[in-house]
Amino acid sequence: MARTGALDRILQILDGLQEAGKPMTAYEVAHTVGAPLSTVYTIINDMVDKHLLTRTADGAVWLGPRLYGYGLSYASSLDYLTVANEEMHRLAAEVGETVQVCGRDEGMMVVLLMCEGPGHFRVTSRVGSRVPLNWTASGRLLVGHLPDDERAEFFTRFAKPSPTGRAETRAEVLAHNAREAFERRLSIQFGESDASVACLASPITDSNGDCAFTISIVTPEAKAAQHAEHYGQAAQAAAARIEQRLGWRGHPNLTASAA
Repeated sequence: MARTGALDRILQILDGLQEAGKPMTAYEVAHTVGAPLSTVYTIINDMVDKHLLTRTADGAVWLGPRLYGYGLSYASSLDYLTVANEEMHRLAAEVGETVQVCGRDEGMMVVLLMCEGPGHFRVTSRVGSRVPLNWTASGRLLVGHLPDDERAEFFTRFAKPSPTGRAETRAEVLAHNAREAFERRLSIQFGESDASVACLASPITDSNGDCAFTISIVTPEAKAAQHAEHYGQAAQAAAARIEQRLGWRGHPNLTASAA
């Protein structure tokens, strides 16, 4: 059996805490990452000393202040997030719904930015949330540009059943749907990751034509069904504006109101 290096263990600990979304004890961390408790104790103590982790009053550990500084430096280097943030708020104001900007971390979709709508509807996936790509409209778009065999192999490795049981898990179906949605520049899902929640997403493609990230409208299923065409067109127009502003692609069919 291959040995797991110290750096891999550190990343497993950080990923485990991020996915949990709350502080955990060393025992809980060890169980989550599947490592011996003694090994995890040693690594955690070292990470606390280096401010990568911090201890709570009851002895649990959480993400440390040093990570915040790294995150700020990384975010400041990503000009596309500034543009995406502006267009995200513009879209949220236009449709009156929650809007998210999402990216990919291997087999997971990550919420990069979010603007909540004005109503009482609240989305459970906050900034930093990670879910399997096959659960979400955005997830399928994020691999839609890949060659056919790579898409199929990708979903074979990473597709997982969702809590609602409604997410597709067959790799060949997902691969087909992902490409179709990417070419249509619109992906829609109803209740696959969360009950009674729908999402309509459009891809933002870079200068190579690859899906760099997505912008999506998250809303109750009933409203999505009623306003699917309007929401879909609004998401597509927002994605086109982002691409145009970043100089990634021209969109001659972009309307004057969206320019």
